[in-house]
Amino acid sequence: MKVIFLGSGGSVPTKDRGLPAVLVEYLNELFLFDCGEGTLRQIMICSSKRNGKNKEKNEKINFMNINKIFITHFHADHIAGLTGILNTMNFLGRNSNLEIYGGIGIRNIIKNLPVPKDAMQFVKIYEISEGQVVEGRGYKIIPFKTQHISESLGFVFEEKEKRKFLKEKALALGIPEGKLYSELQRGESINFNGKVINADDVLSQPIKGRKIVYTGDTTPCDNTIKFADDCDILIHDSTYSNIDIDKISDHGHTTALQAAETAKNANAKSLFLIHISQRYPDSKILENEAREVFKSSYVVKDFMSVQISAPPEKKILIM
Repeated sequence: MKVIFLGSGGSVPTKDRGLPAVLVEYLNELFLFDCGEGTLRQIMICSSKRNGKNKEKNEKINFMNINKIFITHFHADHIAGLTGILNTMNFLGRNSNLEIYGGIGIRNIIKNLPVPKDAMQFVKIYEISEGQVVEGRGYKIIPFKTQHISESLGFVFEEKEKRKFLKEKALALGIPEGKLYSELQRGESINFNGKVINADDVLSQPIKGRKIVYTGDTTPCDNTIKFADDCDILIHDSTYSNIDIDKISDHGHTTALQAAETAKNANAKSLFLIHISQRYPDSKILENEAREVFKSSYVVKDFMSVQISAPPEKKILIM
């Protein structure tokens, strides 16, 4: 599972920061969370960057493979990039469905984008609210209410629990390798030598999957703590430093220190600060502020990626 930060700025792009867009890669599927102006170009730039020890190997992202887009709210810095993506997908002949999810009102917004009617033929729009789960192969995505505008949402990307097949237990029961193993791994009971063997007899206890939480824009709120409980990665609005809190109390955003307090209260494993205001060209001030409260805090940079290894280890590698 990998998170790729395509845009880390807020409201106004800078030479170093694009507008919000977060890509999650899981089991060869791509999920885009928010789509600020220039997101498609950010994907192209990210695909051309050198990656890893092998300097000739590029991290390719085929934006045509994005099948689901989740929009936290309807401010332009989070949604304006949809026009470019839809137009380009249409130009390149996309015919598979593209699902777009957001709060009440997203249907009218997307239908009024300046894109050809042909482009809308492959777009499926879903208006969702807190708790309406989107499920897929091995994962579930859960929207939750945040405090920014009336229809603002955050999203939980959670890997479903798994159970490990304990081969030694199957062998101890005399079950030969083959088709019966597959049935037990799927959670089915089998009849072997006149005896019913349940999957529970050869499977481990449930292993909790990986969990990523993205708030979008929000003020600090208890609902984020609730839905981010025990997450591996919390990607939280950190628009401002706490030294400016008196100036921005009515802006609907969070300071780095407040984001750190949220991460601590949610028992998160790591915190990634996003939606950085252009007033902080040296964002180290935000990272230092957050680390006073929550040590595993990191300011997001454009094209940074974070990999979470499979459970039970769930190690976090920042690249």
